[in-house]
Amino acid sequence: MKTWIVERLKHSLVLLMISLFLAESAIPVPAGELSEEALYAKAACLLDGDSGRILYGKECDVPMAMASTTKIMTCIVALENGDMKKTVTASKQAAAQPKVHLGVQEGQQFLLEDLMYSLMLESHNDAAVMVAEAVSGTVEDFAVLMNEKARQIGCSDTYFITPNGLDAADDYGEHHTTAADLAKIMRYCLYQSEKAEQFLEITKTSSYSFWDAEKVQFYNCTNHNSLLTMMDGVVSGKTGYTSKAGYCYVGALEKNGKHLIIALLACGWPNNRNYKWEDAQKLLNYGLSSYEYRDVLEHNWYADPIEVLDGQYNGILGKTKASVQLVSPVQDKERELRLLLKEKEQPELSYELPEILKAPVNKGDLVGRITYSMDGRILMEYPVYAAANVNKIDYTWCLSQVALRFFV
Repeated sequence: MKTWIVERLKHSLVLLMISLFLAESAIPVPAGELSEEALYAKAACLLDGDSGRILYGKECDVPMAMASTTKIMTCIVALENGDMKKTVTASKQAAAQPKVHLGVQEGQQFLLEDLMYSLMLESHNDAAVMVAEAVSGTVEDFAVLMNEKARQIGCSDTYFITPNGLDAADDYGEHHTTAADLAKIMRYCLYQSEKAEQFLEITKTSSYSFWDAEKVQFYNCTNHNSLLTMMDGVVSGKTGYTSKAGYCYVGALEKNGKHLIIALLACGWPNNRNYKWEDAQKLLNYGLSSYEYRDVLEHNWYADPIEVLDGQYNGILGKTKASVQLVSPVQDKERELRLLLKEKEQPELSYELPEILKAPVNKGDLVGRITYSMDGRILMEYPVYAAANVNKIDYTWCLSQVALRFFV
């Protein structure tokens, strides 16, 4: 027990020294300036957690190995599909996983909830396999769930084979993602999943202790996401390393009303394990200093009435055409569209409106949309509705018009 305590104290001291060093040496990033050369990472992404917009990218769509950052997907899939109170038995495959590992023995049993902390705080590879087998029966079936979730999230070039992120390949490709996809996955874990609160609770925990199911072996896990203590506002993150992937990191910060997510891939190799912390701070400081929220909604939007073909109207028979006024929620003065933007940035505003409508038209019919986009990506769409009813011209209406013109 004394040896364990000494080792933990050494680990904590190292983290403290790293934190102090980076806090003193970190160079503030001037607003609006961050060159690709400023980052060690081969691929990087800074994502707005609210809108999902990429604020900065360096080779962020290039597929690369991502090591144990994989485990954020393992965690959220397990939370969404597994029973955290389930007792899990270690298989031969789980017990055979390489370091970093919990060191489980085949047949040893654990509570699934405890393994989630082993997975995310210490990044134990055997815990990842046990989690996958507990949820889906096999690693292969669990990978199917991971890939389905990636597609649902909108990942463009991600493929999971293992739940722990160890390098792997099969007939369909290599285990990989992109910096942009990895940031999207973290955004989903924190802000979109129904299990976001549980994910956050696990990943922000500094340390966690538990027994195996038989109360024979005691374990303690310490969070290796050093950025949690290095930088004010950091709420979650996951490190990763393999000889192929290099040092990787995905994390999130909430500060000054901003929700920033970063992903770093191939951010150095031994002996440069601290590059990822320098890059992380540069990216997050860039987001904090260069972007501010602005309300960009055009409340004074107005469109000319749209002609309604074969619609009833008030006016001189044969000389007047039916038309209908348009309305949209953007005209609500209380509504806002707050976007994280640089000082001179402005979203592109486009309108999809018909040149003509055909009767009958009902009040509230959806007739078009107003779209706000940036960099070719739609940020928000607002509907455009018909403001009134326009009935179709019929025999009765024609007779009434003749009577109105000639007998009144």
